[in-house]
Amino acid sequence: MLKYRLKNYFFFLVLLFVSTSVFSQNAPRKPIKEKFTSESMKAGAFINVNVPPYPASNYTPEQLVKDILINGGTTCTTANVTNVTVSPNHLVGNTNRFWGYFHKGTTNFPFEDGIVLTTGYAKDAGNTAIGQLSSTVGSGSDADLVAATSPPYALQDAVALEFDFVPNSNQVKFNYIFASEEYSSNFPCSGYSDAFALLLKKVGDPTYTNLAVLPGGAGPVSVTNIVPAGNGFSCGPINAQYFGSMNTANIETNYNARTVPLTAIADVIPGQTYHFKMVLADARDPGYDSAVFLEGGSFDVGIRIVDENGVLLPNTINMCDNTPQTLKAQAATIPGMTYQWFKDGVAIPGATNVSYVTNQPGVYEVQVMIPGNQCPGSAIVTIVGGTSPTVHDAVLKLCSTPTLTTFNLEDAKPLISTTPGAVFRFYTTLAAAQAQNNTNITALTNYNGTDGQVLYINVSNGAFCSKVVTLTLKKEETPTAQLTAPRLKICLGESLVITAAGGVTYQWSDTSTTAGVRTVSPTQTTTYTVYAIGAQGCKSLQPAKITVEVVPAIVSDLKGGFICQGDQIILDAGSGPNYTYIWNTGATTQSISTSVPGEYMVTISNGVCSKVFKTQVIRAVIPEIIKVDYNSNGTMIITASNPSNGVLEYSVDNGLTWQSSNIFTNVPKNKVISIRVKVKSTSCIGFLEYFTFVMKNVITPNGDNINDIIDFSGVSDYKDFKGIVSDRYGREVFKAEKTRPYWDGYFQGKRLPTASYWYQVTYQDPASKQLAVKTGWILLKNIE
Repeated sequence: MLKYRLKNYFFFLVLLFVSTSVFSQNAPRKPIKEKFTSESMKAGAFINVNVPPYPASNYTPEQLVKDILINGGTTCTTANVTNVTVSPNHLVGNTNRFWGYFHKGTTNFPFEDGIVLTTGYAKDAGNTAIGQLSSTVGSGSDADLVAATSPPYALQDAVALEFDFVPNSNQVKFNYIFASEEYSSNFPCSGYSDAFALLLKKVGDPTYTNLAVLPGGAGPVSVTNIVPAGNGFSCGPINAQYFGSMNTANIETNYNARTVPLTAIADVIPGQTYHFKMVLADARDPGYDSAVFLEGGSFDVGIRIVDENGVLLPNTINMCDNTPQTLKAQAATIPGMTYQWFKDGVAIPGATNVSYVTNQPGVYEVQVMIPGNQCPGSAIVTIVGGTSPTVHDAVLKLCSTPTLTTFNLEDAKPLISTTPGAVFRFYTTLAAAQAQNNTNITALTNYNGTDGQVLYINVSNGAFCSKVVTLTLKKEETPTAQLTAPRLKICLGESLVITAAGGVTYQWSDTSTTAGVRTVSPTQTTTYTVYAIGAQGCKSLQPAKITVEVVPAIVSDLKGGFICQGDQIILDAGSGPNYTYIWNTGATTQSISTSVPGEYMVTISNGVCSKVFKTQVIRAVIPEIIKVDYNSNGTMIITASNPSNGVLEYSVDNGLTWQSSNIFTNVPKNKVISIRVKVKSTSCIGFLEYFTFVMKNVITPNGDNINDIIDFSGVSDYKDFKGIVSDRYGREVFKAEKTRPYWDGYFQGKRLPTASYWYQVTYQDPASKQLAVKTGWILLKNIE
C-alpha cells in the first residue's frame, strides 16, 4: 500500500524561509515504480531471509547473536551473552518479524550470512522481487537513537536488537552493511534520512557510543551522509567511497541501494560487561524502509607460543625428545583466563597452565578461553625430530612353580616399548643405565631376580636419543584354588554361601567380584568355577569347581470349594517327585475327603524342601430364583440370589442339563418350565416352576381346534390372578374364572362380531413376587 509522509506543519512554519525545494519535501512522496529485470526474475537472484533449508531461520534472537553473530556458525561453547531482546518483541513464529537470519545463497552479496534488522518485514529484504518496502513494524521513536544521531525530523517505526556481552580482548568489531529504500528520487538530498546506530556502552555507564560512524570523523552512517555522484542526487557526491551501488537491476536485496561493507570498531576492557543496542527507525513516516546486515563471525584473542625467555617460537622446531622444551602461551592477562594444552589433537591431562614443558615430538596447541567468549583463542607449534622410542615403566611378574624359578627379561621388552627397531640394555643401577656402559645384563632369558627388585633399562634407537625406564620384578608362588559349600542341594528360591580359598583375591567365571565368599541363589543346577589370585597377581593353574543342585520347586493345585449339608468334597494336593504330605487333619495321604467346612492346610516335602498350601471349604446356601424375564422370542433370563458367592449353574429342563449362563434361548411359549439353580459342584439347588405365558392376539373360533380360544389356564392358579377382555368401547365381554379360564369369542352366549378386542391379565409373578400386568389387543375372527 502506498504510504505518504505526513506534513509537519509546525516545522514548516518555523522554517518558512527555507527554499521552495525544501517546501516540496513536505509534500507526499510518490515512489518511483520499480522496474524488474530479467535478472531479478531468475531463481536465486535474491538473498535468502528466514527461509528453509537454513536451520538458523528458526533461531531465536539469542541463538542468532550467540551462534551466528558471535560464533559465525561454528560449534564453540556457549558465549557469555545475556539479556538478548528485540523491540518490538516479534517471536520466531511471526512471519512478519523485523529481524532474522540471511544467507547470500547464490548471489554476490558481500557477506556469506548473518543477521538482518529492518524497519519493515525481514522476509521482504530478499527471497523474491517485490515493490516498494513500506511495512510498519515498530511503534514510535527511540530515545537512545535520537540522542546518538540527532535526527532533523521525528522518528517512528523504531526497531532494536540488544544484548549484554563480555569481550575477550581490548577491541570488538562488527562488519555490517547499511541498505535503504531512501536512495530514491532526491530524498538523500532532502533530509530524508532513516536513523541507524550501533550503540555500545559499559553496563552502568549513562551514555552510549555510536559505532556506526565513518572512518576519519566523516560522520554517521546514513543515507544523507553517504551519497554517490549522479543517479539524480543533486547533493552528491558525499563520502561516495563508502557507497556500494544502486540496485538498478533489482537483485540481491529489495532495497534501492546499499553501502560497502563497513566495520564498527570500539576499544573495550576485557572481562567487563558491555551492552550493545542495534537500532533503526524511519524518518518522518514509516515509508521507504531501511535495513542493516550484520555479518556472521566471532571475536578473536591473539595468542602466540614463545619459549621460557619469551622468544617467539617458529611454527616448526626440531629437538631430540629427551630434551625438555618449554612452551608458553603469550597473551594479555585477563581475570578468569584458562588454558588447555593439546598434543596431536588430544587434551593433555593437567596441562592447564600458561606454560607446558614437553619432552616428546608432536603437534602442540594451546587453547585460551576468556570469560564471556565462547570460542577459545589458539596457537600451534609442531615439534619434529624426536627419535627416541616411546617407553613406559613396566612390571614383570613371575608366578613360580617347582619347575620355573627365574625371570625371562625378553618378556619385558614389549611391556616397555613397542617402537620398531628399539634397542634395550638392562642394568641393575640407574647410573650405569644413564652412562650406557658395558655392565648391562646379558643373560636375559634366565635372570635370577628377587621379588621387588628394580632394574633400569636404557631404550634407544641405536643413536644418541634414548630414555631410561624402570622394570620392577614381581615374584610369588602360584596359588592353588579351593572351593567349598555347606551343602550341595538347595530348594528353588533358597540362597547358599560358597567360600573360595587359596588366594588373596579370586576370579569367578560368572561374576566380576573378587571376593572369596559369595551368596548365590541359582535357579537351576549350576557349577561354580573360581581361580585363586595371589598378592602379586599370580593365578592358579587350575580352577576350583563346585556344583550346586537346585531341587525343583514344590507345586500343588490344591483347590477347595463349596459343599451343602451332607455333601463330601475331595481335596487333592497333587503329586510330585518324592512328595510326602501332612494335613492339618493329621492325614498323610495325597488327598482327603471331608464334609466339614473350614480351612485346610497341607505341608508337602520332597526330602530337601517343604511348602505349605492352604484352601477353604465353604458351606454353600441354596440359591433362590428371584426373577425370571421371558419374552415372546423364547429368551429366558434367570436371576437368582447367591448368598454363598459361589459359581452358579442353571437348568430349564428340571436339572437334566446345566449351564453357567443364566440366559436361555428357544424356551417354548405357554409351557410350565422347571427351573433349577445350584451352587456348582454341590447339591444346593433352588427350584421353581414357571409358566411362559404369551398371549395370543388372534382367535378364530370356528371349531377346527386351531386358535379357537384364548387360554389363561397357565397363570390362572397364580395369586391375584385376573383376566378381562373388553371391546373397543371398554365394555367387558369376558372375565376369566378358575372354572372357565379361557375365552371362545362369545359374550352372554352370543358370538361376538369380528373385531379387535383388548385384554388385561394380572397375577403375582411366582419368581419376583411382584404383580405382573400384561395388556394388548386380540383380533377376533368369527364366522358371521
